[in-house]
Amino acid sequence: MTPDRRWRPALALAILSLTWGYTWVLAKQGLQYAPPFAFAAERCVGGALSLVLALKLMGKPLKLVAPWPTVGIALTQITGFMVFQTWALVEGGPGKTAVLIFTMPIWTLLLAWPLLGERVRGKQWLAAASTLTGLLLIIEPWDMQSSLFSKFLGLMAALCWACGTIQIKRLRSTTKIDLITLTTWQMLLGAIPLIGLSLIVPEPATQWTAHYIGLLAFMSIGSTALCWWLWAYILDRVPAWEASLSVLGTPVIAILASRLTFGEAFKTSEIAGILLIGGGLTLLSLLSWAASRRSASLKPD
Repeated sequence: MTPDRRWRPALALAILSLTWGYTWVLAKQGLQYAPPFAFAAERCVGGALSLVLALKLMGKPLKLVAPWPTVGIALTQITGFMVFQTWALVEGGPGKTAVLIFTMPIWTLLLAWPLLGERVRGKQWLAAASTLTGLLLIIEPWDMQSSLFSKFLGLMAALCWACGTIQIKRLRSTTKIDLITLTTWQMLLGAIPLIGLSLIVPEPATQWTAHYIGLLAFMSIGSTALCWWLWAYILDRVPAWEASLSVLGTPVIAILASRLTFGEAFKTSEIAGILLIGGGLTLLSLLSWAASRRSASLKPD
C-alpha cells in the first residue's frame, strides 16, 4: 500500500464510527414514528435503492458475481443482524442490551483464527485485551435489568455480524468482485426477508412525517448504504479481527452522543471503558503503523 493510501482505511473507520455511533440516537427517534420491523425494512430498502442509484451514476453494472456466497452474507449480515438487533431493542429497550451487539469483535476474533488463519500476536493481544475489557465495562453484563431473552437476541445480532464479516473476507480472497456491487446485492437480498417480516408481524402503520422522512433518508443513505460499503472496504484492507476491534469506537460515540443529546450523566464504569477502548485502539493503530513502516523499509528501492 502506497503512503498516500495508508490513511484511507483509518479515515473510513473514523467516518464509520461517527456515523454508526450517532445512528443510535437517531434510531431512538425513528422508532417513535415507525414500528421496529417496518423501520428496519424501510432502512434497508432505502439503502439498497441508494446503492443501485450510485452504481448507475458510476456506470458500473449491477451484476451478481457470486450468488450463493452473497446470499449467505445478505442473510447473516443484513437480515439476521437487523432482525435480532431490532428484536433486542423491542424486548430490552435501546440501552445496554442493544450494545451487546458490539461483542462482535470477540466472535470475530474466535472465528478468524481457524477460518481465515488470522492470528493475534505479541503486543496485539494487549490492544485486544484493553478494547474488550473497556467494552465489558460499558456493557456491564453483570448489571443488566433486561431479560435473558433480550440479552440472547443482542448476542445473536453480534454473532450474525461476525459471521458476515468472515464470509466477506473469504469471498474477497477467492473471487474478484466490486465492493459497491457486493454491498448493493447484500442489501437488496437482505431486504427481502425484512419486507416479509414487516408485512407478517402485526405492527402499527408508519407515521410519514417530514421529520421521519429526513431521519430515514440519513439512516438509509448514510448509516446503512454508506457504512456497510465502508465496512466491506475496511475488511478488504486489514485483518478481520483488527477491523472488528477498531469499530469499537462506535459504542463510545454512541454513548457520548446519547449522554450529550439527552443530558444523561456518565457512569464511572463508562468513563473507564471509554478510556480503555481509546487506549487499545491507539495501541492498535501504533502497531499497524509500525508494521507498515517495517514493511516499507524491507522493500527494495
